[in-house]
Amino acid sequence: MIGTCPAMLQVFNLIRKVAPADLPVLLTGASGTGKEMVAQAIHERSLRSQGPLVPVNCGAIPRELLESELFGHEKGSFTGALRTVVGKVELANYGTLFLDEVGELPPELQVKLLRFLHDFTFERVGGRETRRVNLRVISATNADLLELISRGRFREDLYYRLNGITVPLPDLKDRGDDLLIMATVFLRRYANKTGKKVSCFTKDALKAIQSYHWPGNIRELIHHIRRAVVVGESAWISTKDLGLEAPSHKTNNEVNNLGLKEAKAQFEAMLVAEALARSEGNVQLAAQALRTSRSVIYHLIHKHDLKGYALVSGDQ
Repeated sequence: MIGTCPAMLQVFNLIRKVAPADLPVLLTGASGTGKEMVAQAIHERSLRSQGPLVPVNCGAIPRELLESELFGHEKGSFTGALRTVVGKVELANYGTLFLDEVGELPPELQVKLLRFLHDFTFERVGGRETRRVNLRVISATNADLLELISRGRFREDLYYRLNGITVPLPDLKDRGDDLLIMATVFLRRYANKTGKKVSCFTKDALKAIQSYHWPGNIRELIHHIRRAVVVGESAWISTKDLGLEAPSHKTNNEVNNLGLKEAKAQFEAMLVAEALARSEGNVQLAAQALRTSRSVIYHLIHKHDLKGYALVSGDQ
């Protein structure tokens, strides 16, 4: 984790204080601000560091499967339950359970989670045996839980169970010079990873990074840096490489005729660049990620002039 601004120094201070306390922790902040990294940092500095850190994304699992995902199920407990499955709660025994996007929990699961947090006992779906675990709960949300409580969408008693102490994470746009520090660190990281001789940003690129509002926060910053490393053709990263060029002033006719075409081309180039960055130049893996063929990837590399990457065919 990187940070020198007052808001991040406060986050680091809270991490040091809460890590050994074994209290439930609630991490708040917009999507992409680094809540999962904070959860990992707290776990690694806690008395449970030798145990597992088990994440559960409450917003990504279908409602009908979430109880089974958390508490497990017995063989034959429902259609398709062909074997007994251990839930995340049991897997986190003697460690930390990380409930990401906890504000997305449906009401019926909120009740069961509240009951579980009372004494850390539970039953698997379809089971009768009461089981007990010893774990710590860290939760994270990008929603305002107090607002959800006022609207009847989140239980107030569950909120106080989860909120032993709150660690708020600031938006990237509010971190001052940390933004440029992180951009430089990510640039060097991905340049080393791809073997490209990219070392710094142009002045215009630095200004663009500082002036952009970064709605996707750190996750979006990483995306733009990866793209820049892939498409850049010199040692200096430009605003064009970053995809942060200021929009040109076009007439209404020009926007109507070219806007959609340009937007589609830019999005297509960014998707291919991201896939190549993630696969470290492996064209086969990039093609699989985008659900297309290697020949299409090679065509798009040529079409969008994505040069300078150490490409691997994937046939070996």
